[in-house]
Formats: sequence, C-alpha cells, structure tokens
Amino acid sequence: MNSLKGLALGLLSFLLVLSLPFFGFAFWVNQTILNPGFIASEINRLDVSLLAEEFLSEHIPSDTITDLEPWIQQQLTDIAYAGYDYLRGRSESLSVVIPLEPVKESLRDDLGETILESIPSTYELNEDSLGAELSAQLELARQVISYIQPGYNFLIGFIPLLILGIVLIDRQMSSATRKLGTIFLPEGVLMLVGVFVAKYFAGRQIAPLAVTPYLEEWLPQLVSNFVAPLLMLSIGLIVGGVALLTVSFVYKRQTSS
Repeated sequence: MNSLKGLALGLLSFLLVLSLPFFGFAFWVNQTILNPGFIASEINRLDVSLLAEEFLSEHIPSDTITDLEPWIQQQLTDIAYAGYDYLRGRSESLSVVIPLEPVKESLRDDLGETILESIPSTYELNEDSLGAELSAQLELARQVISYIQPGYNFLIGFIPLLILGIVLIDRQMSSATRKLGTIFLPEGVLMLVGVFVAKYFAGRQIAPLAVTPYLEEWLPQLVSNFVAPLLMLSIGLIVGGVALLTVSFVYKRQTSS
C-alpha cells in the first residue's frame, strides 16, 4: 500500500514539474503576444508624433504629424485587435478598413487638390493586400495559436487537480506542503533566471541596431514590459514555495511538540 501511494505521489509530482513550465510559457504568451490589450497599451505608450517626425519631417510638417497622432494610434489599435481576432480564430478573415479622410484633411494645405483626389477615402487591410508570403505566415501562426489556447485552458484546470491529488493522497500536512514547496520553489527560481537571461540577450540584440535615439530608449522598456508577466509568475512561485516549506516545517515542529 505504501509503495502504491509513493508511486502515485511520484507520478503526480512528476506531472506537476512538467506542467508548470508549459503553463508558464502559455501564460506569458496569453498575457503578451496573444493579448491585443498589451499591444494597444504599448502603442499608446509610443510617441507616434515624435517617431513619425524623425522619419517624415522632410515630407510632412511636424504640426500635421501631431494632428494625426490620435488617428495613427487608433488605426494601429484597430489593426491589433482585428489581427488578434483573426489569429485566435474569432474571425474567418482579416479585414480592417482604414479611413483616410482625416489624413487628406490634414494634408489639404500641403498637397494639391489633384493629388488629394487621387487618394482613396478608405484603405482595406486584408490577406490580399499583405501578399502571399505574409499571409502564409499568418496562417501558420493561426494554426500554432489554435493549439496553444486549448493547452493553456487545459493546464489551468489540470494543475490544481494535480495539487489536490498530492494533498489527498499524502494526507499529511507537513509532507504534502513540503512536496509542493520543493516543486514550486525550484521552478520559480529557474523561471526567474530565464527572465533575466532573456532580458540580457534581448539587450545584446538591441544594442547594435541602428535606430533613432527615441527608439533606443523605448525598446528596453518594451522588453521589460514583455517579460513582466513571466517575472510576476516566477516571483509568485518562489513566494508560494517558500510559504509552503515554512508551513511544512512549522506544522511538523508543532506536531512533534
């Protein structure tokens, strides 16, 4: 009976050890790459007028760029949300209609009527306008995402079941909390190390890029925001692991007394 109990606890613990890294990856992806709100917040944090002025100042007056900043941010946000609806299978096709009338109105004093009339009133962004190669890459990303989301939802329910199984089979508070603590703490530490390693190598990749001074300051903050969910998860696992180990030792000491 004891051997069967030990085998069951070992199996559940092994599955928990394997599940946590996959859950961490899926959690991070859902909070960043697959989260249009995250992308929209980064777009709003970006000073579009300053960035556009650095690239377009020779062609478009700075006042015009400033006037168009809310429009640019809104269109980028709409594209982000529509793109995620397509990638996550909520819509069957990618289609974003971009109104160009605000642009034409802002450029009316700088461009002739003939040029303005040649600009369409709207522009539709879809699979055809992106080209065959990019559309194929989006379709591949869509297929990969179709596996990530169900896996993430499965792990949300599976991991608590594993924890509950360990507690019910062990039936001893000090032993069960010690087992869980010795799983959570190392997983959290490894995840935390991975975060710092990722930030280090991302910084190494950003350093040699020939970008504007504004982007040079913006990109490191983007990286920090990008890894923030994984950082919080790793800290949560470490704190949880330490708390469980503390409970196990305190409970064991009180029981012995």
